[in-house]
Amino acid sequence: MAQRVLDDLAARFGDAVQTRSEHGDEIVVVSRDRLVDVATYLRDAPDLAFDAPVFATVIDWLGQGKEPRFEAVWGLRSSQHYHRIQIRVPLDEDDLRVPSLSGLWKGFGWPEREAFDMYGVRYDGHGDLRRILLYEEFVGHPLRKDYPKEKRQPLVRRDGANE
Repeated sequence: MAQRVLDDLAARFGDAVQTRSEHGDEIVVVSRDRLVDVATYLRDAPDLAFDAPVFATVIDWLGQGKEPRFEAVWGLRSSQHYHRIQIRVPLDEDDLRVPSLSGLWKGFGWPEREAFDMYGVRYDGHGDLRRILLYEEFVGHPLRKDYPKEKRQPLVRRDGANE
């Protein structure tokens, strides 16, 4: 069933998408500028009807020999047709911006904030993009593979004891 979804995307969007199946997952790789078009089609086409956001995350390929280094990833599921798909957008390390999909599926609001906090990817158009797991004074993004795991962070006390 999901192969039909990949075939449909390839026929509709042509060279703007690359599709593949990998480890049991159907994946569509799309450029940043076509992300919203592809995502809107996945949501609105009656034969596809992806209505359930499953996750949003980032893959850091540092040390894996892949370029570009990062991929923004969203997982979707159709509760009507029982198929799943991943949307991936490759991102250069020097330009970690991608359109937010939280306007299409509100359920992506929270995980996009987590991905921003942990990896530093900026989701353009997100309504409330600020740290969610770490405090505002935290420096860096700890799930990046080059984040120094022994790095110390400033101690911030909210009771005013630092003043």
